Amino acid sequence: MRIQDKETSTPATPLEGVRVLDLGQYIAGPGAAMVLAELGAEVIKVEPLAGDQARHIGSYGESMIRAYSRGKQSIALDLKSEAGREIAWRLIGRSDVLIQNLRPGAVEALGFGPAEVRGRFPALVYLSISGFGHHGPSSERPGYDIAAQAESGLMSVTGEADRLPQKVGVPIIDAAAAHLGAQAVLAALYGRARTGRGETLRTSLLEVAMHLQATTWCDYLGGAPEPTRIGDGQPNNAPAAEVVPTRDGHIVLSAYAEDHWARFCRVVGREELIADPRFRSNALRVQHRKELRAVLRDCLSSMSSEECVALLSRNQIVVGAVRSYAQVLQSPDVRASGMLVDAPAPDGTRHAALALPYTLGDAPRAAPPAAPACGDDTDAVLATLGFAAGEIAELRQQGAVA
Repeated sequence: MRIQDKETSTPATPLEGVRVLDLGQYIAGPGAAMVLAELGAEVIKVEPLAGDQARHIGSYGESMIRAYSRGKQSIALDLKSEAGREIAWRLIGRSDVLIQNLRPGAVEALGFGPAEVRGRFPALVYLSISGFGHHGPSSERPGYDIAAQAESGLMSVTGEADRLPQKVGVPIIDAAAAHLGAQAVLAALYGRARTGRGETLRTSLLEVAMHLQATTWCDYLGGAPEPTRIGDGQPNNAPAAEVVPTRDGHIVLSAYAEDHWARFCRVVGREELIADPRFRSNALRVQHRKELRAVLRDCLSSMSSEECVALLSRNQIVVGAVRSYAQVLQSPDVRASGMLVDAPAPDGTRHAALALPYTLGDAPRAAPPAAPACGDDTDAVLATLGFAAGEIAELRQQGAVA
């Protein structure tokens, strides 16, 4: 067992000594492995000879690599060759975790499906992330973040009522699948520390997308009407998540609890609104949302966003300035969080990156090195498996590695 569970022998990082094999592409699989790397695991990224598909889709794909492959070693293998598969089996044999999100059936066709792998190595934790699940009629369909947003209902509730359904502005389902996949791996490793047995873990972008909408789904399953797009605001509360123009931008605010609404009215000098028959209850404010929004604009549009945030926050009213990325970087809260880290690259350059969104005690946030180029660590990884320099050269000549 590589997991140390005695308090007296706790490693310097939680996953020190854990070895992870990353067979993933794009975000979800590599992202899950990246979380484990930031928690101290040794992660080897196995790429095709041409590299992760993300390396071939332009600058945004390169950003995926920088974001989700830091702190890993990269080995480039031809898994369709006998020699490449033999190397992969050696890597699996020394690993605690295998993560893959290849297109449906691809990993099984290569001979590395969960049944085959865990049949040989039952202590291994094997995570598969698919598009639409492993058992339904869509199990063979390729699935990207956007398809999961569409088929989970998320796009049906995102956007303006009189316009087309909208996606969320970032690949949020992929990113969430990475973190939830890592969470499942951590649970399985904890179980293995007690039983000695690994586990086969499965999740999908569709399931993750629905899970992220748990409150709305539970509301609907409990008998509420079908949710629809309403733009800003929440369908059952007001003012809630209301976007209000200011002198120099926009803010978003929520003050739907009765005491919060009364406090808001007093703070902005409009105490008479508390007794206004249109706004005397949350239900009435929802009913008269159009008039309510006009009141909010009248109260706040002459102030700057920062003035609104200062005034309302000081009075315990939930508010946030709608900030651009450039403005976020200037946020003293973001700077104080320590989430922005430098990732050193082998050539001496440094790349700005985001750390994990939580801390462990007083330990500094992990700052793994920058993502490797495809196959950067092929020779070093093969050497750890016992291959001599001449054997590595022959493998390269055969096209089994790059």
